[in-house]
Amino acid sequence: MTHPFEIELETTLPASPEQVWEAIATGPGIDSWFMGRNDVEPREGGVAGMETGGHREEAVVTAYEPGKRFALRTATGADGRFMAFEYLIEGRDRGSTVLRVVHSGLLGDDWEDEYDALRRGWPFHLHTLGQYLAHFRGRTGVPVFAMAMPGERPSGEVRAALTSALSLPTSITVGTPVHAEPAALPALDGEVVWADDERFEIRTGDGIYTFHHGASGGPVLMFHHLFGPDTDGAEAAWQQWLTQLLG
Repeated sequence: MTHPFEIELETTLPASPEQVWEAIATGPGIDSWFMGRNDVEPREGGVAGMETGGHREEAVVTAYEPGKRFALRTATGADGRFMAFEYLIEGRDRGSTVLRVVHSGLLGDDWEDEYDALRRGWPFHLHTLGQYLAHFRGRTGVPVFAMAMPGERPSGEVRAALTSALSLPTSITVGTPVHAEPAALPALDGEVVWADDERFEIRTGDGIYTFHHGASGGPVLMFHHLFGPDTDGAEAAWQQWLTQLLG
């Protein structure tokens, strides 16, 4: 049995409508703040794709009005499930832009858990978009995705392992300074810009680094966006770091 849902959010971004459009409606722009590797066919009826960990999801572009409105809809599954996304852009004074996001559709039998994850996730993703536009606007990020299973470890223990490996206190807050030297990876010098009970995010001078440990027993994920000059092999290196940490 399917269940309808709708999530609506609004945020003010430090960028022009044209810059926000580039960030939300082009593959390189989405790569710089959202998840996975993305591509967008720039027209109504075109295909938008996202690949994470070798798995690709596609949606059809249902509205394409540059600088104003961008919308997508996934195909309807055999069980009736689908998702639709609408982004509405409105310019404001002093070069800022209001972005309204509406995420709707039909969820399956486990809809309550899925809806809760979506409801918690969207404010974080829009925060990351704001970080990108405030600190890396005009640059294209290289997306890094890594995943590992923590086994039977409780969520708190996994978070402690992540924070310890990054020379952070277990109880971290926004503004916590970061100086970490993860094994076989470049040093991270920056600050924590997001922290809740299932994820934290670090911004440095050349990247945005997200560590998501979720509920106990669930996968540990990393979604990074790198803007530095040397990113070759970064995804494999971070995957190895995470695998060894949780091994």
